[in-house]
Amino acid sequence: MSARTGMLLVVSGPSGSGKTTLCRRLADCGEVRYSISCTTRPPRPGEVNGTDYHFLSRAEFESRLAAGEFLEHAKVHGNLYGSLKSEVLQHLASGLDVVMDIDVQGAHQVRNCADAEIRRAFVDLFVMPASGDELLARLSGRGTDSAEVISVRMTNALEEMRHWGKYAYLLHSGTRDEDYSRFVGLVTAERMRVTRIKGTTG
Repeated sequence: MSARTGMLLVVSGPSGSGKTTLCRRLADCGEVRYSISCTTRPPRPGEVNGTDYHFLSRAEFESRLAAGEFLEHAKVHGNLYGSLKSEVLQHLASGLDVVMDIDVQGAHQVRNCADAEIRRAFVDLFVMPASGDELLARLSGRGTDSAEVISVRMTNALEEMRHWGKYAYLLHSGTRDEDYSRFVGLVTAERMRVTRIKGTTG
């Protein structure tokens, strides 16, 4: 049987929903390649350039954007974020699965990408917090943001949550282990799609 083509799993959800933890855990197990986003925001304590994000100056980001290097890009909380197209396509061409942890703006751009390989590989999931109270607790629990920043993030989170209906899959968050088990189940099922086997027309 022919080899399987790579899957591009786009995961969105409000800040504090646990989406990044899910994506990182799956990547750490060697199941997928994690697409490291570029950003103009300053690193948070403990974050490492090239591991958590590619931290770029605004000028460098805008230069790469003008050169068409980003598969998607968005402005979030006043900062610029984007995913490098070359990084994603290289993995997909090798038959490797890629997971992208991006916001609803970025997901919309990838969803509507004209590239045939991206469209073939694309799967999207929205992670919905268990409740507003739980989301606020998670945002406050980081201990790195001011009350003002948390308030802004909470407002933006509620706006993002309105977009869940645009995604193919919805994960209502429970415990971390429950969420991860469902997440792995989705990946496993998508890998069995006949259209992902090289040589099929879909």
